[in-house]
Amino acid sequence: MNCPTSTEILIFLSLWSLHFTVPGFATNSTFTHILLSCGTSGTFPDTINNRTWVGDIDSQYISDEASQNSTIQGQDSSVPTVPFSAARIFTTNYTYKFPLSAGRYFLRLYFYPTKYSNHLAADSFFTVTAGLYTLLSNFSALITVNALNYTYLIREFSINVESIFLNLNFAPSTEHPNAFAFINGIEIVSSPDDIFSTSTAYYGDGTKRIFSYDQGVAFQTMYRLNVGGQSLSPSKDSGNLYRSWDDDSNYIFGPAVGVAYPKDPNVTIEYTANMPQYIAPVSVYETARSMGPDSQTNLKNNLTWILTIDSGFYYLLRFHFCEIQYPIMKVNQRVFLIYINNQTAETQFDVIAYSGGIGKPVYRDYVVPTVGSGQMDMWVALHPDISTLTEYFGAILNGLEVFKMSSDEYSLAGLNPETSQAFNEKHKSSKGKQKKKKVPEEGIIISAPVNHCREFSFNEILAATNGFDEALVLAVGGFGKVYLGKIDNGSTNVAIKRGNPLSKQGVHEFQTEIELLSKLRHRHLVSLIGYSKEKNEMILVYDYMVHGTLREHLYETRNAPLEWKQRVQICIGAARGLHYLHTGANHIVIHRDVKTTNILLDEKWVAKVSDFGLSKTGPTLDHTHVSTVVKGSFGYLDPEYFKRQKLTNKSDVYSFGVVLFEVLCARPVIINTLPEEQVNLAEWALFCHSQGDLEKIIDPYLRGKIAPQCLEKYAETAEKCLKDQRIHRPTIGDVLWNLELALQLQLNAENGNLIGGTTSGEETPAVILGNQKLSDEPACELSTSTTIISMGGRSIASEDSEVLTQNDVFSELINQKGR
Repeated sequence: MNCPTSTEILIFLSLWSLHFTVPGFATNSTFTHILLSCGTSGTFPDTINNRTWVGDIDSQYISDEASQNSTIQGQDSSVPTVPFSAARIFTTNYTYKFPLSAGRYFLRLYFYPTKYSNHLAADSFFTVTAGLYTLLSNFSALITVNALNYTYLIREFSINVESIFLNLNFAPSTEHPNAFAFINGIEIVSSPDDIFSTSTAYYGDGTKRIFSYDQGVAFQTMYRLNVGGQSLSPSKDSGNLYRSWDDDSNYIFGPAVGVAYPKDPNVTIEYTANMPQYIAPVSVYETARSMGPDSQTNLKNNLTWILTIDSGFYYLLRFHFCEIQYPIMKVNQRVFLIYINNQTAETQFDVIAYSGGIGKPVYRDYVVPTVGSGQMDMWVALHPDISTLTEYFGAILNGLEVFKMSSDEYSLAGLNPETSQAFNEKHKSSKGKQKKKKVPEEGIIISAPVNHCREFSFNEILAATNGFDEALVLAVGGFGKVYLGKIDNGSTNVAIKRGNPLSKQGVHEFQTEIELLSKLRHRHLVSLIGYSKEKNEMILVYDYMVHGTLREHLYETRNAPLEWKQRVQICIGAARGLHYLHTGANHIVIHRDVKTTNILLDEKWVAKVSDFGLSKTGPTLDHTHVSTVVKGSFGYLDPEYFKRQKLTNKSDVYSFGVVLFEVLCARPVIINTLPEEQVNLAEWALFCHSQGDLEKIIDPYLRGKIAPQCLEKYAETAEKCLKDQRIHRPTIGDVLWNLELALQLQLNAENGNLIGGTTSGEETPAVILGNQKLSDEPACELSTSTTIISMGGRSIASEDSEVLTQNDVFSELINQKGR
């Protein structure tokens, strides 16, 4: 990790940003919004964001010289049609000329690296300038999307225009043969002139002075996070700025991820006269992430995010705050520290004191220098401030923006991300042509996984398993056997799944598992270490799972039964993994085989969703379903999917609803020896719940141990998942919210010793999604790895949702009965 030392962190300038005098849109005299679809003619509706793009051929901004149009052949299904269906190609310098009024603008550039006519994506290296500013230099969109695991890029800049024209220039690199430049879309929108302005500045040591941005400073948006909430599309932004806000959960570091929650229904977000709504939309302030309800745990941990940036620049970090849950409504109830790169940026920060009350948003800016070159990790952390006598020990954040600031040379250009050897080998060619994929002699064709996936030789696998010693078999399933193995000279335990070498039936599942898990990284997804395909074998290597499958702890087992809190925490973790698949990856991924044997538990009982052999890349935003042959496991199968053969992410939601009742009742989902009405767990549980008799079928071990309010919320959530029609089922994000609420109800009840119900006339205990008093007993001894998990989605996928060690993620074990 290349974090600057304390001597390299010269200053933290905390910019107090309540300086606006009017709530309106303070910008240049005329509002401008240009949406240019490059390489096309006509108009193109963006149905997702209710906007219309215009082809640049019909515009006044181009000439016909030195460029060509190219329509994309075989566009990836995950890429929006507008503006990525065509591009303008440049083999020499080319300039768009935009007549604009003086003022500040957001400039967004859209790139989809693929083959254009006879131009290979690997040959695209170019520089982009906007007036005086160098935005990108020797830029490769292909290298960048491969490093980030995206399929397309949107780069956003904030620039000041002083003349009557903005000249946007594209220049192919002179350092690469066959180099060319391209652009798919250009967006220019007016922004407030004072969105970055003069303010009071605070040093990390508490001293302060006036700090003023030079009007000529340009900014690049590196991150814009809706902390504790879902991603927000441009149409949901405020101030006609069309900004995208991403979910923050994929950037949280460590097991202490806190708790995400919405505002109290009785709280109204009220912007003050000095706080324009265009700073951030209401949705950002209506959700938050706090450290959680256990003060003792909070004092031992930080709430931390890790954000990769380009070193050698100054950065503006904008923190958005708003207290939205009672009882936090008075000064000194919650006070905390703000750290940036392990240095103290702020002490005794009190949201209520600075904002003026509950439901009133405020933001705080810090300017941070970095040194060096290349990429580095920026650490942002919050921690309770014990120097102040407070009622709740914790911290809260609603939103976070990170902007790179232009250098003295008017440059924002960083280096291309480092590429792996696999990527270089995949694209290198002495004649500028793509290399054909090598087909192994055994006939198993694997699209080379480039990140986090290791290819083992068959001899390495033999050594790891002691020649596939039967004494090391962990499980047996339809795909084959799973062995306990040791790699790296015996220092690392792994689970090795060996497909039946005499069968070809699992080739597709084998390839799907590798291609998906080599690209997806999330704390609640099983982690693939590597694979082996020598000698006609199909072998997958995972991190070793200590506690096995969820089912092994529910019934037909010698393992001790799980406590109710732990069961709900496991369900929350699994839901978070599914939510990432549905919303966080650059493709929607539908698991298609959600069941308790495919939910794994590591040494800290953290849940991991596993077995992606049946998974399908889901529909694009323009479609509602995928037509496919029905596959899955009997008892968990979505009836609508079975009848219509139309797969959606709601099929996973149905299966997860079955899992929820299986966890509650601790019985198989199908028992053919029972009376007909009881054979199918889902049908039987729904009937009992409708009759108010659910208590009689829950796990006997749990009777009298579940708070009534918790049971009601949990069962209601499971019931909604099992609706016959997918349109009536919740999203997995909604399921996650409700499970977190159910757990909080359980914790509150245990705190108040209310298990078993309340007496007549007693009020239902309020749900407090904040931090409890330090003097109170902890709600429960939650391990740091099983703290309440938040929901959240991303519009584009991160290669790693969290920085994990290999031992923090788990391998997959197979259902002994197969599919």
